[in-house]
Amino acid sequence: MTKPFILHMFTTAKNLSPFDVNMAVDAGWLAAIPYLNVEPDEVCGLVQDTIFSRSPKGLKNTGIFIGGRDTQQAMAMLKSAQKSMFAPFEVSVFADPSGAFTTAAAMVAVVEDKLKTQFDTTLTEKNILVLGGTGPVGQIVAVLAAQAGANVRIIGRQLDKVERIANMCNYEFGAGKITISAGADADKADYIKTTDVVFATGAAGIELLSAELIASATQLKVAADVNAVPPSGVAGLDAFDNGKEIDGSNSGAVAVGALAIGNVKYQVQSLLLKKMTEVDKNIFLHFEHAFTAARDFIEAAK
Repeated sequence: MTKPFILHMFTTAKNLSPFDVNMAVDAGWLAAIPYLNVEPDEVCGLVQDTIFSRSPKGLKNTGIFIGGRDTQQAMAMLKSAQKSMFAPFEVSVFADPSGAFTTAAAMVAVVEDKLKTQFDTTLTEKNILVLGGTGPVGQIVAVLAAQAGANVRIIGRQLDKVERIANMCNYEFGAGKITISAGADADKADYIKTTDVVFATGAAGIELLSAELIASATQLKVAADVNAVPPSGVAGLDAFDNGKEIDGSNSGAVAVGALAIGNVKYQVQSLLLKKMTEVDKNIFLHFEHAFTAARDFIEAAK
């Protein structure tokens, strides 16, 4: 008898995201079981309860999803889960806290595609500002852009916090192989003059890039906003924009809105959840795998 597909969903928060549950069931998982307020040191025990309750054959239809709201904690839990297994008692694990990994992957991949198709260039050596970048999405956007060869600066209101987040991204996520800088929001007007790409990743309903700053950005090529709640994080940008020139831009910059990003994010999360059910050997998925999937999806859609 074939074992049903069961996805055990761990979150450090008091609630599991309904979005993630819907995505899991729609991707083919028969049951999505929530585990709430999970402490990081509980992961090993939960994983071993998962792997010892089924035969190795049945474990192919078993998986773990790691949610929560903290990117660093989610990666630590993913590593803990991996260390808690041994052959042949192994299952696939997918970390996507607050949807940040798949959202950031989609955001960077869509912008990368706009640079290629509308400006015949890449992220390499481009100057990037990640506005409101201390949150989960901003952190991973910064890391992915830096890994792609860009010069990245995270911008926030509290410089000491931004510096701490930038260092964490460099060493925890980038293994010391990338260099992400920190900048104060008060200095944004200076940075924008030499910026090629802006990622607006702050809280919903807050304008992070004004029309005046857009006009002064003489080498700006792409501005992307992850939030659909008005007002836009980028002046004049609409959630449906997907390569439309920004009104008032003196450099011909184009806009990428939240719904254009969200479509790719949805597809990427679905693809990775389905991949967990299809592989013969267990896999461990995080933001780098999401970025590869986003790039592949965009290319396949052309």
